[in-house]
Amino acid sequence: MGKVIAIANQKGGVGKTTTAINLAASLAALEFRTLIIDADPQANSTSGLGFNPQEMQNSIYECMIEEVETGDIILETDFPNLHLIPSHIDLVGAEIEMINLKDREHRMKAAITEVRQQYDFIVIDCSPSLGLITINSLTAADSVIIPVQCEYFALEGLGKLLNTITIIQSRLNTELIIEGILLTMYDLRLRLSNQVVTEVTNHFQSLVFNTIIPRNVRISEAPSYGIPVMAQDAESKGAVSYLNLAREILEKNGLLSSDKQMGVN
Repeated sequence: MGKVIAIANQKGGVGKTTTAINLAASLAALEFRTLIIDADPQANSTSGLGFNPQEMQNSIYECMIEEVETGDIILETDFPNLHLIPSHIDLVGAEIEMINLKDREHRMKAAITEVRQQYDFIVIDCSPSLGLITINSLTAADSVIIPVQCEYFALEGLGKLLNTITIIQSRLNTELIIEGILLTMYDLRLRLSNQVVTEVTNHFQSLVFNTIIPRNVRISEAPSYGIPVMAQDAESKGAVSYLNLAREILEKNGLLSSDKQMGVN
């Protein structure tokens, strides 16, 4: 049964979608069948994998609101082992439509259950808010990765997210754990970046991933081509970092075989 990992932070511009796309692609490259669910109305994971959100006939919206079968929504990407459940703008209205629905917090989980056996990992790109869609994502997830950018106000809003996770753990999903806090947009040349790394590591200690995602031109360019960074330049610092993140997660979960340890920095 596939492990479900939500990528969540209500603060925008922290590398949430970038992490969802490139972590999923890295897991797929390591030969784990991976599904990425775009649960963000902005549909950046959808476009970032080469699909036009405006052309999507069905999406995660239809799974959650209209109970369309999940298997009918899944798209094959151009990358082996990597599939996508897309999003589109209709997801904006989903929270209002879900208010009076039965089991409204468990709609995502029900949709995932239909296909969970088919995948090793399911990665959810959460909406940049703490609304009902994100609550659904966290209720459906086994764990959550929290991207934190190495910039001023890095920890702003993090307390609110952690409080939301605690509430979900107590009321909706007692099995939910924090997979880790991921430092992103790191610039070795900037004193501020190093200060943030020190501050976050000191505060959260073992929760912080050893892998740090650097600022990297290739990471920034890849979405405009509709591909993960490793498909654009597999040897770039960005691609290597996300591959190392995937390996770190696999090792943490006891899934890293000796042949997949090759190349870890």
